[in-house]
Amino acid sequence: MLPRHHDPIVAIATASGRGAVGIVRISGADLSSLVGALFGRTLTPRHATYLPFTDGAGAPIDHGLAIHFPAPHSYTGEDVLELQAHGGPVVLQLLLGRCLTLEPTLRLAQPGEFTERAFLNDKLDLAQAEAVSDLIEASTEAAARSAGRSLSGAFSTEINGLRDRLIQLRMLVEATLDFPEEEIDFLEQANARGRLQAIAGQLDKVLDQARQGALLREGITVVLAGQPNVGKSSLLNALAGAELAIVTPIAGTTRDKVTGTIQIEGVPVHVIDTAGLRDSVDEVERIGVARSWSEIERADAVLFMHDLTRIGEAAYDAVDTQIAGRLPAALLGSDRLVHIFNKADAAATPIPAVGLALSARTGAGIDALRGRLLALAGWHAAPEGVFIARTRHVQALRATRAHLNAALEQAARADAALDLLAEELRLAHDALGEITGAFGADELLGEIFSRFCIGK
Repeated sequence: MLPRHHDPIVAIATASGRGAVGIVRISGADLSSLVGALFGRTLTPRHATYLPFTDGAGAPIDHGLAIHFPAPHSYTGEDVLELQAHGGPVVLQLLLGRCLTLEPTLRLAQPGEFTERAFLNDKLDLAQAEAVSDLIEASTEAAARSAGRSLSGAFSTEINGLRDRLIQLRMLVEATLDFPEEEIDFLEQANARGRLQAIAGQLDKVLDQARQGALLREGITVVLAGQPNVGKSSLLNALAGAELAIVTPIAGTTRDKVTGTIQIEGVPVHVIDTAGLRDSVDEVERIGVARSWSEIERADAVLFMHDLTRIGEAAYDAVDTQIAGRLPAALLGSDRLVHIFNKADAAATPIPAVGLALSARTGAGIDALRGRLLALAGWHAAPEGVFIARTRHVQALRATRAHLNAALEQAARADAALDLLAEELRLAHDALGEITGAFGADELLGEIFSRFCIGK
């Protein structure tokens, strides 16, 4: 543990603002002296005790509940003291100041430091610790339930199962390296190739679940692009079920991006309505158009919207052709670019075979668009069977798969080198360990926990 992890820490654990109840949380190696100084008595472990919280002169700050969790039976694995008072910001600041005055070594906690200590004291592994933050930040019910499964250890159990099978195979390979005089044809005798293939098959299933979990956590970003007045703002409102964007027949009404997050089967979809793409002498509109192109560059998917009532007009078609010519090369010809033909309810023009036809005004075709967005995201699992995951988890699993592929190639060779096979298995093992924290740099831990809220 780093030196700072030996300091007792304190923080207000509830959200800022006013509320019925507020919590001040303290964690440290031994808080018995602080408990005595605060209350002049000991507290029954893990029992809520109602008593006054007093200042340095003995005057009451508030009356509330104090709960002492002696180590190691606490969230952090250290002594933990929670003071539950009325949730006014002044009251909580007074309690915080009182604790800092009574214990000179006590310091304010950094973001995520309580959960970091839970990880360092083996109360949670790293994947579970991240799930704490994901549960707090969940934007959909499905994401919250999936984060709860990860917090309970569902993801870690899968990773640990893969790790155990890798360890067994590594032991066999390295034992054979240590005793070459036995002249055992290891690859055949131990069925190394079959074991590797079984591990790779299990890994693929976990990777697929992790991709789905990462999707529940992060969602996808979809940009609505096209000329002015093709119905981008109307489509955003139709998808969101609310008036998020102003809709008028005046071209250029949307000057800057308008963002709304919707959920489709629990998957967050961040929809960005952009300024209509056209040349303009209006400086504000030009800035909005430039931002539109920036959003298109970063999008996971782009809905290129067309007005069915205007298709066939030379000037309109020419601008659509110009827009298509400026789209990023990575989008062209990919399923990330979807042509949307709006105003199908009012168009006499035959509907093109490519893309989707809909009416943002009547809602016709909106369900088909939602299905297309889910398909673009790669969503196919039922939320009940998914655990939450992060991009780094997916990357670690892909790295593990790459090393397993190299190991399989080595095992398939007639002149297989067991030392190279052993090295690929070790690298696969290390990549898996990054997920649960069995292997990982301090810089990684610092980056992860710095994104938590203070007091957690």
